[in-house]
Amino acid sequence: MTRHPPAIDDESLVAALRLAAGRDPVPAHILAAARAVFGLRVPGAAAAVPTATAAPLGVRSAEEARLLRFTAADLTVELEVTSVDGLVDLAGQVSPLPEAGTTVEVRTPHLTQSREVSATGQFAVTGLPPGWFSVVCRRPGHYPVVTSWTRIRP
Repeated sequence: MTRHPPAIDDESLVAALRLAAGRDPVPAHILAAARAVFGLRVPGAAAAVPTATAAPLGVRSAEEARLLRFTAADLTVELEVTSVDGLVDLAGQVSPLPEAGTTVEVRTPHLTQSREVSATGQFAVTGLPPGWFSVVCRRPGHYPVVTSWTRIRP
């Protein structure tokens, strides 16, 4: 079991930001952004880091779809990212094959879309705004696995 740093509450975060700022107070919009980002953390989650992935055979243009792979100790999340009419569609696969009740959450700073993963490990989320996203995989009896934040442009 991986040890995680102790949880930090909002007041401690704000105090640390004020201390780091020295004499100048932290602008309100920076404090609001810090609180919002702090609220997106997944306590106790294992990190899935990006790993290199080669373009599949037969793909003529890397501009059509973007392929991403994130790996943790016991889980891989693969994503195909496409843009349609300025919005982002994600088609993903979790491996090894998930057990019943496995879900994914595709998160942006402003919304979260949850999906149950199929028996073959697949899921899809369409119509996301371009920008930053992260995927959280929740499996019964396991720690959640969260991907690093990745920026997608249309």
